Amino acid sequence: MVRAVPPADLKPTTYAWHIRAEDLRVRAGRRMAVDGLDLRLGQGVHGLLGPNGAGKTTLIRALATVLRPAGGELEVLGRTIDGRTDLRALRERIGYLPQELGYYPRFTVREFVEYLAWLKKMDAREVPGAVQRAIERVGLAGRADDRMKTLSGGMLRRAGIAQAIVNDPDVLLLDEPTVGLDPAQRLEFRTLLRDLGARACVLVSTHLVEDVAASCTNVVLVDDGRLVFQGTPEEVAGLGDPLDVGDSPIERGYTALLARPRPRREAGR
Repeated sequence: MVRAVPPADLKPTTYAWHIRAEDLRVRAGRRMAVDGLDLRLGQGVHGLLGPNGAGKTTLIRALATVLRPAGGELEVLGRTIDGRTDLRALRERIGYLPQELGYYPRFTVREFVEYLAWLKKMDAREVPGAVQRAIERVGLAGRADDRMKTLSGGMLRRAGIAQAIVNDPDVLLLDEPTVGLDPAQRLEFRTLLRDLGARACVLVSTHLVEDVAASCTNVVLVDDGRLVFQGTPEEVAGLGDPLDVGDSPIERGYTALLARPRPRREAGR
């Protein structure tokens, strides 16, 4: 299992992990979408895998403080996430790209990223430079002054990534960030992920197992709201068999892990 360490500019006594969950339970409507999940994540790029309905989006929304836990313990950057905690300062240190990105159609790309920087309470003197850097890092410098409503689906996704990284977050949460990106853009995104993971804790939810193999230092596999596996991409690839479904070793390892029998839930859970 990967044992990443906190960034050097943070005292180890502040928190041992960027993200820590113990027996975490989170509801999505009436359903307990995350149910008894234990997790530790530190610096690096972590790929979050699992079938549809596994609880990936619910988990990311809880980590982003959009949803509050229904039970168990959850800490992000040493701050407990519950109904009593003031989360405003914590949210300023998180970057979040949801599956469904909301935006004002008449905003330009620059205005959209500036607006999110303002919501994150960034220093006004730093905002123009930070916005420009974020837009350049996602390859939208040539469209910075175009309105959001004129962008393609892939460009909208890149604008969403730009707003997520504008504040140089300590925890970056990306839910299906490569949807709509073409193959060349996906390759560029992998490079960006590796760069971001050099100082932050990056969690990327995706169905593209090959993207995880190429850019992630750690794999987190969830199913039915619980942690199934955590380890390196190489460890996942080594678990597959030629008879397992998949076109590559890591895909075959992924399907083999999902097919493993797991303990049944306790009554009442």
